[in-house]
Amino acid sequence: MAEPLSSDRVKQVVDAVRADADLGGTRTVRTLHLKPSQSDPDDEPRPPSAPWLRELVRWLAESGRLLVWLGGAAAVALPSHVRDLDIRPESLPDDIGAAARALWQRGEQRAALSLLYRGALSRLVHGHAVPIRAASTEGECVSLASRRLPTPSTAFFERLVRAWQTSVYGGHPLDGASVLALCDDFDVQLPAQTEPVAA
Repeated sequence: MAEPLSSDRVKQVVDAVRADADLGGTRTVRTLHLKPSQSDPDDEPRPPSAPWLRELVRWLAESGRLLVWLGGAAAVALPSHVRDLDIRPESLPDDIGAAARALWQRGEQRAALSLLYRGALSRLVHGHAVPIRAASTEGECVSLASRRLPTPSTAFFERLVRAWQTSVYGGHPLDGASVLALCDDFDVQLPAQTEPVAA
């Protein structure tokens, strides 16, 4: 068994380690720092050799940003589809209420409700400037419409959305009289506008 080291022996070992240049000792490290005025002139940024090129790049960057914003605004302002429903005015008959009534009376209930709902979305977006987006839910559409439409028109749209959800999602049959009332009131409550209403 090794004998314990005395404090004198430990001091001798520590002094020997410190004396060895590879293991201990104190080193001084010096770093050279250049002041900006002493920097190499070759390191300074050089102006572009063609100023017109810099201006062209700047113009393209600004124009591209503007085009992206305008494209995004147009897509939000005038969607052609909400979910999978085509709401382009040209995809709809001129007299939506009468066309939906004819479909309902032929027994095409789902097609009649789809036409009323698509027509309502189209009128809201294209005629009344309601900011409905392509991914808007029925609840979001009602909420957005309520900010732009008078109370009777909002109530009509809510009734239409409830009928749409009850029949299409819930699979429940609807009272024919209530659907025919929606057809008759369609143009009164959601009139077509030749110019969108100001936001």
